[in-house]
Amino acid sequence: MVEETNNEMATFDALSIGDVVNGKVTTVEEKHALVDVGYKKEGILPISELSSLHVEKVSDLLTVGDDVTVKVTKLSDDELVLSKKEVDADKAWEDLEKNYEEKTTFEVEIADVVKGGLVVDLGVRGFIPASLVERHFVEDFGEYKGRELDVKIVELDREKRKVILSHRAVLDEKADLAKEKTLANIQAGDVLEGTVQRLTDFGAFVDIGGVDGLVHISQLAHNRVESPSDVVSEGDTVNVKVLSIDRDNERISLSIKDTQPGPWEDAQGKIKAGDILEGTVKRLVPFGAFVELLPGVEGLVHISEISHSHIGTPGEVLSEGEQIKVKVLDVNFNEKRVSLSIRELEEPQKQEQTHHHADLPQDDNSSGFSLGDMIGDQLKKYK
Repeated sequence: MVEETNNEMATFDALSIGDVVNGKVTTVEEKHALVDVGYKKEGILPISELSSLHVEKVSDLLTVGDDVTVKVTKLSDDELVLSKKEVDADKAWEDLEKNYEEKTTFEVEIADVVKGGLVVDLGVRGFIPASLVERHFVEDFGEYKGRELDVKIVELDREKRKVILSHRAVLDEKADLAKEKTLANIQAGDVLEGTVQRLTDFGAFVDIGGVDGLVHISQLAHNRVESPSDVVSEGDTVNVKVLSIDRDNERISLSIKDTQPGPWEDAQGKIKAGDILEGTVKRLVPFGAFVELLPGVEGLVHISEISHSHIGTPGEVLSEGEQIKVKVLDVNFNEKRVSLSIRELEEPQKQEQTHHHADLPQDDNSSGFSLGDMIGDQLKKYK
């Protein structure tokens, strides 16, 4: 292969098919350009030989006066046909083979979005299949055109001019390094920021730096959780506490609950002795009823504080799930205990009724003697 520069003294015999020469663009038409390569006539550079990618018009890539390196593809007394695409491809394959062997990461710009993936211009056409773009599913690749991505070559076949690239491979490599670092450095008790990756019936998996840990459903909140989706959603950023680590099996137990104030801490200032509150009967036990006053905060109505009437079991008066009003008798936040009473809310009425029945009405014609006096006089007769 002979490389020839612009030279007015060049002759027909100085060029051969396959030669790579430097030239200057003299004319730009819609479907071709003319290039002066120092030959007795200008060479034609067809639009199809400009790039490995589709080109709408020559002026998209070339302007008059541009210096270009081209390969002679057809040569006769009447015609000189050139190719820029083949020069770019020859150089590209050398670089691509080296990058493939050394598993190098390099940056590319997305030239086009096509069905099934993304196209890049590497001097030859490179393709990133949709499944190798990201670690997650992408519904619409429209916004990727013009973006720059780090990629690795995962398949290379020069004879078939096939170059398959992967951005996901770069992301996976970074994730593996992050996972190793995370597993080596985290300790039980650490509080970290993570991202909810996926939800299951039994909890939520949270990424804490390249490795997913499980927040069991019992560790999502201080109150009872029916479904993880009631508390968190995929993509949420959350704080988690590391409960335990199994480095060999890459299993990490996490808690969201332990990073948040407990319900009893929140209740301070909201519940005090003498308060009349509304609550829900959560559980009935032989000695009373547990009533939820705030999420995660329950108080006990002792059986003796349920009613003025004697009852054998709390179930004679109350039902689980029932909404009731209670009076706070005593609060001990340190021991997480609240004593409640239903009876005391009825007590003023009971006392009034008791007082009402104890006082006998006096007749207008009464002599002013009390019933006790009258009975007393009668009793004296029998002495």
